[in-house]
Amino acid sequence: MSSKVTKNEALDYHRVPTPGKVSIATTTKLESQRDLSLAYTPGVAYPCEEIQADPELAYEYTAKRNLVAVISNGTAVLGLGNIGAIASKPVMEGKAVLFKKFAAVDSFDIEVDETDIDKFCNIVKAISPTFGGINLEDIKAPECFEIEKRLIEELDIPVMHDDQHGTAIITTAALMNASEMMGRKLEDMKVVVIGAGAAAIACSTMYKEAGIKNIIMCDSKGVVHSKRNDLNKYKLEFVTDKATTMEEAFRGADMVLGLSKPGSFTKELVALMAEEPIVFTLANPTPELFPEEIREVRPNAIIGTGRSDFPNQVNNVLGFPFIFRGALDVQTKKINMEMKIAAAKAIANLAKEPLTSDLITLLGDLKYGREYIIPSPFDKRLMVEVSSAVANAAYETGVARVKDFDLAAYREKLSHMV
Repeated sequence: MSSKVTKNEALDYHRVPTPGKVSIATTTKLESQRDLSLAYTPGVAYPCEEIQADPELAYEYTAKRNLVAVISNGTAVLGLGNIGAIASKPVMEGKAVLFKKFAAVDSFDIEVDETDIDKFCNIVKAISPTFGGINLEDIKAPECFEIEKRLIEELDIPVMHDDQHGTAIITTAALMNASEMMGRKLEDMKVVVIGAGAAAIACSTMYKEAGIKNIIMCDSKGVVHSKRNDLNKYKLEFVTDKATTMEEAFRGADMVLGLSKPGSFTKELVALMAEEPIVFTLANPTPELFPEEIREVRPNAIIGTGRSDFPNQVNNVLGFPFIFRGALDVQTKKINMEMKIAAAKAIANLAKEPLTSDLITLLGDLKYGREYIIPSPFDKRLMVEVSSAVANAAYETGVARVKDFDLAAYREKLSHMV
């Protein structure tokens, strides 16, 4: 159980001993006149000329190969909403800390004070040569869909909006294990998705790729069904003829994924579900329903939340640091669905492995089961398992720049990094 964080404690954490959470460290020595000549003029001209002749050499002579931009315009920050670019900076700095601490990936947080899609994309494109990858963060729907789509199409480095795909990857991993535990095939399951924003659309898309055929999406007005005429093009991908009311949607459902707000579905609706349902109630910090409320009507449910003080926390840090680690190491041009599925499978499989001694000290003697269907973010094996799965999928699907990839050697390298 995590202790409650107070406002003063959090403010002091961000202010003392130095304002903020990140800084820049050098990787080469600068202790003599000769070092200065190598680091800057005249020596620096040589790699500049090499890169001018072959831009791909930026991966060899600069920090580009291990550098991600964490970019937001502050329009959908955590549960705070549209708080603006500068107010989002503590969150983006926090993302940079997670990249570094969990996967040894360097990153710059960049807060862009622009909400126009064209202008925002142009700004990101203009600064993209600096980076080996771009992590979009906390950009509201539906603009985030168009922004990510355009940047993926127009840039030759991996771009991922983590609010969409991070949640999709982690919940897919959890769903794989939960369905297996329940003895259900994905293609036979009925899944209800509460919410129709960035994460909900991405999760639903990935579930379809994983094999789910029956998905019923619900937005703030109810079921996204074929008789409605108020749906945007993203919701139209998920219209259904199988339900028009929430009661019809929940009746007999095997799983509900909550990506909305507290109270957006009820105990009474959960009571309509299968006897042993999967309930991911991910509104944060207050879930749609608390686990104890769910257990009142479905005591055998497998439950996941977005919180660290309940079992099965769906935490994007299980994914994005290691996905970008693998993508950067084979210098990918994009992050495709095959890479995301590979990440989900690797995360799911790791939960089945016995805990290491350090994890037992931290978490207690947890074992794979209903209250442990996805691994802890502090499982150091994530770097090896997820990054290698992502890198290998990138190589096999032809989006990696690296021409020769030795999976066993790469796994060994990652284990030494851990």
